[in-house]
Amino acid sequence: MEERTTYSDQPHTTTVVERRSGGGGTILIGVVLLIAVIIGAFFLMNQNRNETIQTKAISGAAESVSEGAQKVGDAAQKAVE
Repeated sequence: MEERTTYSDQPHTTTVVERRSGGGGTILIGVVLLIAVIIGAFFLMNQNRNETIQTKAISGAAESVSEGAQKVGDAAQKAVE
């Protein structure tokens, strides 16, 4: 609170000026935005991890198919001999 005293023809005149700050609202908005960014980053990293797991699973399946095809080829080669 800020207090100012002004002098005029009337004695003992006091003017009180109150100022209110709106800083609390901007801090709240900043905190909410920070939380939103953290949640978004978590979901993006989780999605990336899931894609990596899928890629590894597909690679493993392809490797199994390749090994199976190799065994079939070897068996066919032995049958020809």
